[in-house]
Amino acid sequence: MTLALYDTMARAKRPFVPHDPRRVTMYVCGPTVYNFSHIGNFRPVVVFDLLFRLLRRAYGEDAVLYAANVTDVDDKINAKATEEGVGIEVITERYLTAYNADMAALGALPPTFQPRATETIDAIILMIDRLIANGAAYAAEGHVLFNTQAYEGYGKLSGRPLDEMIAGARVEVAPYKRHPADFVLWKPSKPGEPSWISPWGEGRPGWHIECSAMIEESLGLPIDIHGGGIDLVFPHHENERAQGVCATHDHEYSAYWLHNGFLNFGETKMSKSVGNVALAHELLQTMPGEAIRWALLVGHYRGPLEWNADLLDQAKGALDRLYRVLADADRFLRESGPGLERDSDVEHPALRRAHEGFIAALEDDLNTAEAFASLFQMADQLRAAIMDRDAAQVRSARGRLAKDAGLAGFLRADPEAWFQGAADDGLKARIGDLLTARDAARAAKDWPEADRIRAELTALNVEVMDGPSGATWRIKEQA
Repeated sequence: MTLALYDTMARAKRPFVPHDPRRVTMYVCGPTVYNFSHIGNFRPVVVFDLLFRLLRRAYGEDAVLYAANVTDVDDKINAKATEEGVGIEVITERYLTAYNADMAALGALPPTFQPRATETIDAIILMIDRLIANGAAYAAEGHVLFNTQAYEGYGKLSGRPLDEMIAGARVEVAPYKRHPADFVLWKPSKPGEPSWISPWGEGRPGWHIECSAMIEESLGLPIDIHGGGIDLVFPHHENERAQGVCATHDHEYSAYWLHNGFLNFGETKMSKSVGNVALAHELLQTMPGEAIRWALLVGHYRGPLEWNADLLDQAKGALDRLYRVLADADRFLRESGPGLERDSDVEHPALRRAHEGFIAALEDDLNTAEAFASLFQMADQLRAAIMDRDAAQVRSARGRLAKDAGLAGFLRADPEAWFQGAADDGLKARIGDLLTARDAARAAKDWPEADRIRAELTALNVEVMDGPSGATWRIKEQA
């Protein structure tokens, strides 16, 4: 495998070499579950799902361990629970269930592990205890803080000088801090908030230590790949790295750091706090999950992506084109008779080149734009084989297109069902009745009635395809 990934730490693209090819590890920061997740939250989900799929292809499904955490204790969760008068577990279960359903609808494979902060408290306390013993943390007034002066590598990931990091993080000024950049590992809970018993008093963990402990418990340190949004580089990932290194006395926390760019809505980053959000579960009510996934992957993952209705329409149109050639291939193969098989069971050279280009593009730091172009080259080869009425090449090209697209999480639906998906149950029932009536009219040789019914179907934006095995239909593409 020639996979190369852009490493934020190195500021360069590097060949990927895992610590152990029999146990490849990846961790991605997951959701804070206090509300429905907006579509920007799902950009890292689909980006790192694509990488997960690519790693599984290279090293074997059982060899790749992928952990994506859940933050299930947080000020916003606490506020939501208080507002509704319920425990935080009611809030977190509700929105984690919704998040996982949205994730599946977008074609993301379940991660190997989905650790929760509240289930990792013992490991968090043990890691904090080790940090204190190593001189990298200190207790003060019911808090435990990380001592940034104890780690000379602090700031290397983000590449910022310390004074700039302090200003950028808007750090809390507190008299018990030894240095303004020191950050909380454990803090007292406010009255009515969730709390756990610790050697430093009842309280709860800080945000950064949760991920470090969850990584260590689920995957072990160091890991091969750490991913997340570009906004997490500092302070979250910088602090994670400092904790992990100082807790283990190792020089490495993650061998590669990958970060996806923002999803922008208009001129600003999509954010719940700003209010410019598009919720995934609402988009999924009107748009197939594959189309949303395509839209999220159409631009390079490291760059910003402008989110708008045109982007979704273009994604749906691109997938319509691929599904249409699959549907045409399936219909051709169903209807092909004897004599269409040729001595052409060897993969066409152009198809092979398109496949190799597809894999090479993904291995080049997930270059999805180039990979998608290769899928369309395969589709063109499949169309040419249909036009040549070469059943063997149609089977070969159809299989290659479906397999490669499937690697990226696409073309998972039945082609006919894809085009019928735009019709609701009422419309599908009406179309079924009209096709039955049309069949009866054709059987009775009542051609005017058959033509009238076909015209009614056309008015419903339904395209009817007649074949030896009967009529099939699909909703026409919008012009």
